[in-house]
Order: sequence, then C-alpha cells, then structure tokens
Amino acid sequence: MTRRRWLGGALGSLCAEAGGRAQGQRTADRILIGRVRALDEKNTVGEAIAVAGDRVLAVGSRAAVLRTRGRSTIVRDVGGATIIPGFNDAHSHLEREGLKTLRPSLAGARSIAEVLRRVEEIARATPAGQWIVTMPVGEPPYYFGGPAGLAEKRMPGREELDRAAPNNPVCISAPFGFWGEPPTYTALNSAGLRMNQIDAARRPLSDDGEILHGADGEPSGVIVNKGRTPAVEFDLLRAVPRFSFEDRLEGLRRGLPLYHAGGTTSVYEGHGEAAESIAVYRRLWERGELTMRTGLCLSPSWSSLAEAERQMRDWVSYARGRGLGDAMLRISGVHIAFGGEARVAELSRAQLPDTGWSGQVEQATTAGEYEEPCRMAARYDLRVHTIVADRLEEVVAVLERVAGRVPVAGRRWVIEHIAKCRQQDLEALKRLGLGATLIPVNYLWKGGARFLNEPAESAKLISPARQLMEMGVPVAAGTDNIPHDPVFTLWAMTNRVERTTGRVIGAEGRVTNEQALRLMTTAGAWLTFEENVKGPLRVGNY
Repeated sequence: MTRRRWLGGALGSLCAEAGGRAQGQRTADRILIGRVRALDEKNTVGEAIAVAGDRVLAVGSRAAVLRTRGRSTIVRDVGGATIIPGFNDAHSHLEREGLKTLRPSLAGARSIAEVLRRVEEIARATPAGQWIVTMPVGEPPYYFGGPAGLAEKRMPGREELDRAAPNNPVCISAPFGFWGEPPTYTALNSAGLRMNQIDAARRPLSDDGEILHGADGEPSGVIVNKGRTPAVEFDLLRAVPRFSFEDRLEGLRRGLPLYHAGGTTSVYEGHGEAAESIAVYRRLWERGELTMRTGLCLSPSWSSLAEAERQMRDWVSYARGRGLGDAMLRISGVHIAFGGEARVAELSRAQLPDTGWSGQVEQATTAGEYEEPCRMAARYDLRVHTIVADRLEEVVAVLERVAGRVPVAGRRWVIEHIAKCRQQDLEALKRLGLGATLIPVNYLWKGGARFLNEPAESAKLISPARQLMEMGVPVAAGTDNIPHDPVFTLWAMTNRVERTTGRVIGAEGRVTNEQALRLMTTAGAWLTFEENVKGPLRVGNY
C-alpha cells in the first residue's frame, strides 16, 4: 500500500462528471485500462472497465471493453495500477474535515513563544473587539498530548495571550475529544474569560470540566475537558463564536474534495446528523454540488419519551423504512444513544441548532431508558442505529426483548462502534438480523492500549470484523474522521497494531487484504439498501 495508487476516487469523479446519461447507452464515456478488481461475488479480475454516464458499462478483457469505445470516448491506461470500487466510508463525519480548515492552525508550534507569535500575526489582521479562535495546540489530526508537545509542557495563560492580542478576545480551542485522547485543553485571554463570565467564583456544571486557577485564585485562562464529549464547549464557552450555517456549508464544500482525494465516493453517517447538519447537505444537494453519494440518519433532539413519540409519529415520516432521497442523498432511520452524560446532553440541547464539532445532538440514555424509544421506532418503522463500544451485551439483551414484540429482522437496524464483545453477542446480532459498522483505527490503533492485556480469546473479538464476516452478518468499516484516510483504516484492520507499543491486539482477528477492501468499499451499500446498484464494479452498478 506504500504507493497508494488507488483509483476509486477517479472512478467516482468520472461518474460525478458524466451523470445523467441513459442507462441503455452502449458507448462508453470513459475507459480505464488496468487491473480491475471488481470485488463482486465471483471475485472478477478484468483488464479494463468502461463507464457510461453514472454506470459501469463493461468489465473484462481489454479487447472486449475497447469494443464499447466511441468517437468521443476518453481512454486512459493506468499502467500498473489496480482499479477498485470507490471507498464507502461507513462512519465518516465528512463535514468535520472541512470545518477544520476554517480556523487558523497552530500546527508546528513547539513553544509558547511560537504559539504567541501565531496569535500576534492573527491579531494584526483582525479588527479590534473581534474574536480570535484558533485550532488546538498540538499536531493534527489527533493533537495527542496537546501542551505536552510544547517546550514548557503547558498552555499559554491569560496574561501571555493578553500581550499577544491586547485588543481581541482569544480562544485557543481544545481538540474535539474523539480526535485523540482526553484530557484536552482550552486557553482564553482576559477578554475571553470576561465575555464567558468566567471568574474566581465560576464552577463548571459538568464534572468533565475544570477551570485552572493561578496563585492569586483567579482563573489562569486554561480550562481542562476531562472526557471525550464537549462538556466545556457547551458549559463554559457559550460566548465563543459558533460555526454558523454558512460555515458548515463551506466546511462541507471543503470536505468533499479532501475525502474524494483519498478515493472515497460514498459515505454513511449512522451516528446521526442534527437538523441543521442535514439542512447543509440538502442545500448542496439542491444546488447539484453534492459530489459524494451520501446516506444519513437522524440525530434527534427529543428530551422525553413523550416528545420522542411525537417526533417519530408526526415529523420524521420521511426517514421511515428505506427513507427518502436519491442516489446522491438519502435519509433513513434514527440514532438512539445507549449511555452518555445527562448534563452534557442537557447543555447541548439548550444551544441548538449549534452542535459544535460533532454535527449531531448529544444524547444520554440509560440502560433502563433505551428500550422504550427502540420499541417506538419499531412501531413507526424507523431503523435504529446505536453506538455500543464495550456494551454490546447490554444492547442486544434489550433488542431481543424489543424483537419479541415487534420484529426487527429485515429492517436493517445497525449496531455501531463495536469494541470489546463476546461471541454470543455476535450470534445475537445474527439472530436478530442486525448489521454492524466498525471503527478499527479507534479501537485497535488509537485507543487500543486498554485492550493490551486482554486474553487472546477476547482480544480477537475487539472490533470483530473477521468474525462478523465469517458469520454472514452485514458489516462495514468506517474512518470516523480519525483521520479520514480509508487506506489507514485498511491497515488497522489487517495489522491490528496498537500505536504506543506496536503490539498486536488479537492476531486471530486480522482480516485479509481482500476482506478489508470489501469492508471499506462494497459492504457499505447494504447500509443504504443499495447493494443491487452500488458497491462491486458490476455492469449496471454506479
């Protein structure tokens, strides 16, 4: 994979450019000559592929495919490269990547002096009184360690930031908690503290937040977020400018080419999108600017069972069953959380439509509260998506009770982010007819340290791609935007190497290269009911 000559993105671009031709067309718009791995049921390997409009016209020998050539057909020989289906990122957070480019970067700063010089430069170009909000201290995309990467091993304080930007409120943002590892750190100058009403008496409402104080008892300007959810942002930083609708629109525009550049042609977001985020996708779709085949589910804003039933009954009928939309944008189903912090969920709902970096509404649902909204969703034919991490055992127990009253098999409910689990829980998924998505980079490489001492029998079941595939459970993999590189996700699945030690987590759980490719390309079509038109490079498919 070192050369990374993947042409899935090229095929996606061709389809985006040529869309709209009649399916009966027999002359190719484009022909690519190279080793074609169709990744279909027959494991077809061809010498060339022809594309007409937005569909595969032919795959096979070079001579046979060239017979589809017409006067205007563009023919490209890709040499020794392999042509594969476009990557289908089954848990993408696509819009987030573009949002990262909207704020000034501090990447490469190795000392507080270098951070302050960056802030000074920004201040010189910023009108007095206007907020300066930067990306975090540390190195993207993870920002591991944050201030530990600076020579002083600390964040700049309020007085230092005052000198760098005397006429502007300043906020050096903390990384979004799921990019790297908590704790994460925010830094404000005096004006930033004052505008957020943070003084010696202020205390965070969430246990995940901590305001650091100096020797004088006053806030130092540094705030710590101890958990992954953005508690500090919703609790203490309400005056810091949020991403507007136009910001999110621009973020999505910028994110599209970044994902396409890695070969991604389809995305799915089972974590759910808040109403404003869906509106952003819809705006680009209406304008014909959405170049990514996109499947979304809803991230609901209800705060009670009564409100949940009203929304399911009266307002989200468009998301029932297969949902509503077309080949470029489809919305189906609803995300129902299992777990979460109640105070963070409450604080986040109070600030809607803003959702910070997440794009979804923060939810908190206890084990006892989870069952009833799932029953409601089954009654109203809404697919349920749930992130389980290490709690698959608890979730399947609830869903088995739900299925005992309202069948869920065939409705394509999705269990997401499976981390540690048991074989009998995977068997329950099979019995229930559920599908799954996995985030291998998160649980094997980035956060795998907590699993290093697991016995071999349980270690192989962490992010259990191989087991689910062998059982015939529909399963696909996603990047989770940590980072958005699908090839790194392939590497994580095939190697299962933990980042801090280089040790392998559950060697028996490794997938083959071909299995990994299928998990990141063709498998995701099941999530959007498109396995008959998308995925393998099969004649008639997108």
